[in-house]
Amino acid sequence: MKIDERHLMQLAAVVQAGGVTEGAALLGLAQPGVSRTLSLLEKRVGEPLFVRSKRPLQPTPLGRALAEHGQAILNAARKASDTIESFRIGKSGVVRVGGTPFFMDALIAPMIAEFQNNHPDVRVDLTYGYFSDLRAALNADQIDLAICPFDLLGEGSGLVFRPIMPGRNVVACSVTHPLLLKRHLEPSHMLEYPWISPPPGSPLLVDFRSMLLSIGGTDIKIRYSGGSLMSIAHYLRGSEALAIMPHSVVFALRNDRSVSALPVSIPHPERALGLLSRGDALHMPAVDQFAQYVEVAFGNLKTLIKRHEQSVVWGH
Repeated sequence: MKIDERHLMQLAAVVQAGGVTEGAALLGLAQPGVSRTLSLLEKRVGEPLFVRSKRPLQPTPLGRALAEHGQAILNAARKASDTIESFRIGKSGVVRVGGTPFFMDALIAPMIAEFQNNHPDVRVDLTYGYFSDLRAALNADQIDLAICPFDLLGEGSGLVFRPIMPGRNVVACSVTHPLLLKRHLEPSHMLEYPWISPPPGSPLLVDFRSMLLSIGGTDIKIRYSGGSLMSIAHYLRGSEALAIMPHSVVFALRNDRSVSALPVSIPHPERALGLLSRGDALHMPAVDQFAQYVEVAFGNLKTLIKRHEQSVVWGH
């Protein structure tokens, strides 16, 4: 026997509220319509659903059993409505985000945690990569958003880039490095120490080579290469090696009190850190919410990072 689910839902509301009028109000329906539904349902099952002449309404054992099924349907419908509303306002869903390793580890990972404090039902799937990898992942619909440094987008790329912070590199070292004690630090003094090479494929590798050429570093010692951000930070702490890093990353490590920046300006290309996405991407409210959160967070960070940069790099 097939029973209309809507009839069961109305029965459940009447049983829950204790009356037809009250049950109709609970569902936002007219009382006569609900009364007709209950009569149709009784005829359909061939058994009474309520004990006659009992007020408030008292369901029969069959009526109560059917009402329980109706209540399950009501609960599922309400959960579905909540899910739809949560999705529409960006409170639930999945955000697939990719980015360059140093930035993701130092800056974005903590922001993801803070974002999820207010959006606990949003899952974030993280992918590492550099620009060419991230562009391919966006075009293949493998990620929704990339957070990476970038120079210039070509016409017709189909991608949209929103800058969130200007890029600037510094030379990182341990907080006890001898060069931090020099009164008049010259770029050439850095050639006396070993270096950590940025990972292959990183834009920092190009910046590193350009910087060395600008200070005449044709013959330097590379002691370490290809490490993660944490491994490089630990290596710097235990050695006199130097490494080129984005200043924002060094800023993010400031509370660790193990890595600092040398008070020397180095050349760096015009580059900005920003959000990269597809112009024709399907609208995903959770992705929009996360992107807006990152933009606001970096907006708040800009002043702090600029102040730190002036203090550390030029304040000595």
